[in-house]
Amino acid sequence: MSKRKEILIQLLKDSDSDVSAAAAAALEVLESVQGINEILEQLKSGELAEKVRAIYALGEAGGEKVLKPLVYCASRPEVELKGAAIDALGRVAHRSTIPILLDKLKDDNSGIRARAIKALGAFRDSSLNNSLLQFLDAGDGLTDVEAALALAASGDPALEEPLIRLAASPIAAARAAAATALAMLRPA
Repeated sequence: MSKRKEILIQLLKDSDSDVSAAAAAALEVLESVQGINEILEQLKSGELAEKVRAIYALGEAGGEKVLKPLVYCASRPEVELKGAAIDALGRVAHRSTIPILLDKLKDDNSGIRARAIKALGAFRDSSLNNSLLQFLDAGDGLTDVEAALALAASGDPALEEPLIRLAASPIAAARAAAATALAMLRPA
């Protein structure tokens, strides 16, 4: 890899602008691949905090190569790893991960369910609304808040009535989320 990088660095100085532009693009690709490999190594061998940082870095990097390790981490029993992986999957928002995120809606931990709801909201897909509507009634100030915002991300005006009901919640965070969500809906 270092030999390739040396050649590409030399080609950056080429007098032909097409050659130097191609070298710059190729160098960027090599560095991103090398970076992902380093992140994956940190994920395998690091301490818990390092693993969590690696998971978030994978979410930032995106792309097909990060999906398998993120899906694996989302199935781990450690709440910190599972939660970070769910957050990262939401950031990547690759359609192939929707079933994994939907499965996390059944998790015993309300924080994990809330993160899965938020991640599903990143898809802005009204076909997910039926799976998320039930959480508007949670009354916990966590999953109901995330559900309101995730549902509203789809923009579906049919959500107006359920969100109006949430606006009457005794929990201030839920009422605030309902207000924000109502403004996000498309006109009926």
